[in-house]
Amino acid sequence: MNTVAPLTAARGLALETVGMTKIFGSLVALDDVSISIKPGEFHALLGENGAGKSTLVKCIMGFYQPTKGALIVDGVKQTIATPSAARDAGIGMVYQHFTLVPCLTAAENMVISRSDVPVVINWAKEIKALEAFMDRMPFRVRLDVPVSSLSAGEKQKLEILKQLYLDQRFLILDEPTSVLTPAEADEILGLLHDMAKRGEITVLMITHKFREVTAFSDTVSVLRRGKMVGGGKVSEITIDEMSRMMIGETVIRKSAGRVADVKSKTHLELTAVYVDDNEGMPAVEAVDLRVHGGEIVGIAGVSGNGQSELVEALSGQRPLKDGRIFINGKPFEATRNDYDKFKVFGLPEEPLRNAAVRRMSVAENIALRSFDKPPVAGLGWWLKPSAMRAKATELIGTYRIKTPSPDTPIENLSGGNVQRAVLARELSGDVKVLIVANPCFGLDFASVAEIRAQIIDQRNRGAAVLLVSEDLDEILELSDRVAVMSGGRITHIAPIAQADRNTIGKYMAGH
Repeated sequence: MNTVAPLTAARGLALETVGMTKIFGSLVALDDVSISIKPGEFHALLGENGAGKSTLVKCIMGFYQPTKGALIVDGVKQTIATPSAARDAGIGMVYQHFTLVPCLTAAENMVISRSDVPVVINWAKEIKALEAFMDRMPFRVRLDVPVSSLSAGEKQKLEILKQLYLDQRFLILDEPTSVLTPAEADEILGLLHDMAKRGEITVLMITHKFREVTAFSDTVSVLRRGKMVGGGKVSEITIDEMSRMMIGETVIRKSAGRVADVKSKTHLELTAVYVDDNEGMPAVEAVDLRVHGGEIVGIAGVSGNGQSELVEALSGQRPLKDGRIFINGKPFEATRNDYDKFKVFGLPEEPLRNAAVRRMSVAENIALRSFDKPPVAGLGWWLKPSAMRAKATELIGTYRIKTPSPDTPIENLSGGNVQRAVLARELSGDVKVLIVANPCFGLDFASVAEIRAQIIDQRNRGAAVLLVSEDLDEILELSDRVAVMSGGRITHIAPIAQADRNTIGKYMAGH
């Protein structure tokens, strides 16, 4: 294998799936999908969660064997039995989460990724070859530092460089910008687009961001419920058309109107808050933040900068190391009593893990905040199953939760419907403070629209809303003020009218 061959024109591979089908028992995950990607093309693959994107890519990469269909690479039919066979065919993948070894240097990570690593490595020779390889690349990273010291953008660059070093000429990118700042995302996608345009590589990008499709992709394919439903040249398809392909006839709730000058006396205040991570190291440091009633304050930041620990501290899942939380000027502890007293509610990320009991029914999960209160309980402790079921049935209808019955275990529901059930529980009462964390991650368009509209509704009713999200577009759409969290600290706050994407991105990157 020539790991340092110079990049020349027309090296990008063509790839075609013909009638690709994958069946798991009674589930048809992929149904007769045919996609053709030309050499040097930057191709986007769109589709909602569960549309079949991951199944298609796993069939290409050799993680799955298709039930029917064929894979053609550069005009030759290929049987890709394993991921190593995909690598031998020149197909590489950059995953959504990093696959690097943090304690090793960038050079060590690249060398050990090869299939022909010698028993005794001549590091002087390898470093010289790597330096020559880097000199031919459009971007580079430091070779002699541990990966753990690299920024998220540098790690993503290294993941891509590793694939090029392995001579992978067809790159699959799985949500490649989910851990990057806007500037890093634009830089990396722009560089890859230029490489594809020169014919050096071919790119297939899985994404849910229309902006990335229109800015960097030449062509697009759209999957829905396992089937190919449309596609073509990006320049000839509007965002609305792509959206309709993705969702079909699903009715999407319109965005809620934002009420100006909401009258509310509610306010949430964080004062000198410190929180440690699981290893006892500082994760949140000296955070001061005030959220007024009738306001959404969005916290933007790259994953791993203390946002999750902050939300866990506010929800009682992690202790405060120092600092205080006040609601309406009164001390707040993250206990069930104070949640009830101050009417604090939450929509956490990964609701099936953080906000529900998997094996309990939908009705029982909806009752988790009210099982000891009338009408679900009598005498303060006597549970009334019929009343609990009746209340759940009412909320299932109101929040359009798709479930066979209120008695169905909540783990049997789709991700969007689990979130709707949590919404029904958390937003059906009098909400004064709402704490929301990545509420729409991995959900379908209809659920995303519903959840975002519900958040705006609570804001309009006077609730103080703290929104933590790694989706900057979501922050900019919903927030009245934007705060940036970097290195565990709030480093920038601006009203939405003054919030500039590039400025926010710089603060997210720690600049």
